[in-house]
Amino acid sequence: MHIVVCIKQVPDSAQIRVHPVTNTIMRQGVPTIINPYDLFALEAALELRDKLGGEVTVLTMGPASAEDSLRKALTFGADRAVLLTDRFFAGADTLATSYALATAIRKIGTEFATPDIVFTGKQTIDGDTAQVGPGIAKRLGLLQLTYVAKISKLDLEARTIEAERRAEGGVQVLQTRLPCLVTMLEATNQIRRGAMKDALRAARAPIVKWSAQEAGVEDISKCGLRGSPTIVKRVFAPSPRTEKATFIELAEQPAEALIEAIFQRQPNLEAELATLARGY
Repeated sequence: MHIVVCIKQVPDSAQIRVHPVTNTIMRQGVPTIINPYDLFALEAALELRDKLGGEVTVLTMGPASAEDSLRKALTFGADRAVLLTDRFFAGADTLATSYALATAIRKIGTEFATPDIVFTGKQTIDGDTAQVGPGIAKRLGLLQLTYVAKISKLDLEARTIEAERRAEGGVQVLQTRLPCLVTMLEATNQIRRGAMKDALRAARAPIVKWSAQEAGVEDISKCGLRGSPTIVKRVFAPSPRTEKATFIELAEQPAEALIEAIFQRQPNLEAELATLARGY
């Protein structure tokens, strides 16, 4: 079994800065970390490998410094690391990113082994779009399971996977065929402490580095800023709310009167709740 995990090196959210002209995130001089959501995907992949055998390949797209995040993933136990790095990838939005990563995954399949599962985190903390995982699945023609909380069953002989997916109405138990792409939710597991042998191996392990040409990118115009139709018009902090919270003493009113008071203060709330109730 071969599993590919897409990770991303992101700026520490506590120290993010935005370029005043381009409105893109300024990454220079900002401490970086592995996207926290991707760690849940990595741990899920490692657990499946430990149980059923196989290997885990971690893939990222970014500058040369992204090698640090890949080596960190190797210390957790990943078997191989691939860095997709080229100046043509700079400034990529989710559309261009999914194109480049999908191309690299195809290359991984020909160079090493065809992936049975592609894992990603549900989203990244710098973009928060949750679009790259589904975008990769679409480009590769993979079935996809999004917002997965638990992998319940994986049958390599039958080539099926069963997972629990969180939805607004509760938990869905879904089964699909392999190969597929899975995006993992947060707090579904806890990334392991890397073993000493993995830490030593990670320090000297070769990182596979591909440029756009080496990865097999056929159309450079679909990469980076040129291939990114997303335009950030303005970045701003939400205005603080001026209204103050209203305190209602529960001890002074029965529950019916309390609910009535809430509906009076929010006249549209009752109709909205009635609409939601009809939907279930």
